[in-house]
Amino acid sequence: MKKADSDLEYFKDEANALKEYPKSRFLEVVQDVGFECDFCSKCCTRAFNDHVYLLEEDVSRVSSLNPDALKPSPYFDFCDREGRFYVSGYSLKTQNDEAGSCIFLENSRCKIYEKRPLICRVYPYMIHREEDDSGLYDWREISGLNEHGLYGAEIPDEEAAEIFEITKKYESGYINQEIEFLKAVSKHFEKNKLKHVPKIYDKQIRAFEKGESVTVFVYYNGAFHEHKTQKN
Repeated sequence: MKKADSDLEYFKDEANALKEYPKSRFLEVVQDVGFECDFCSKCCTRAFNDHVYLLEEDVSRVSSLNPDALKPSPYFDFCDREGRFYVSGYSLKTQNDEAGSCIFLENSRCKIYEKRPLICRVYPYMIHREEDDSGLYDWREISGLNEHGLYGAEIPDEEAAEIFEITKKYESGYINQEIEFLKAVSKHFEKNKLKHVPKIYDKQIRAFEKGESVTVFVYYNGAFHEHKTQKN
């Protein structure tokens, strides 16, 4: 499957690049910016962060706290000729308020703070490449600059090093999860004589955007799990 093959090569390249990413650069950026959380809770809303993608280790923990807190990650990767989507993992559900607050957010505080997902522990730090507003494709280390939080705080070397390790752990986990998904979906499509159909994908996306229920297979724990889902 061409799309899966090209996506797989992309994530393999990202995995290699992440291994070579210099720790010194991350520490310099993080300590120069000096981000400090001011408990605004913006990062816990769909309006600010779109969705919270979970690593598999997070899924098992979150589902033990609230099995209804999970939903298929909203950006579907593939669609077969039967109109069924395939996606690499789960995200957290959001509430029906205007901001789309996380299901675990209550009075601007996280109800599962000590057991929150890894991405929530990492945020706003990141170590991945993306385009900025000017179109420059390069490494990004902090998300949402000047949009939330405080700046100029002193971050000791030891703390900055700890931030680097946990951030790299999440980014590596995300990449590996995508790679395993792409391998699995290629094998699944080949075994069942399926193929990704862009025309049907577009049709089903339009239906999903209109609020219609669609079938999504989520890759988790080495298998595809079927869900019926609608747009929030």
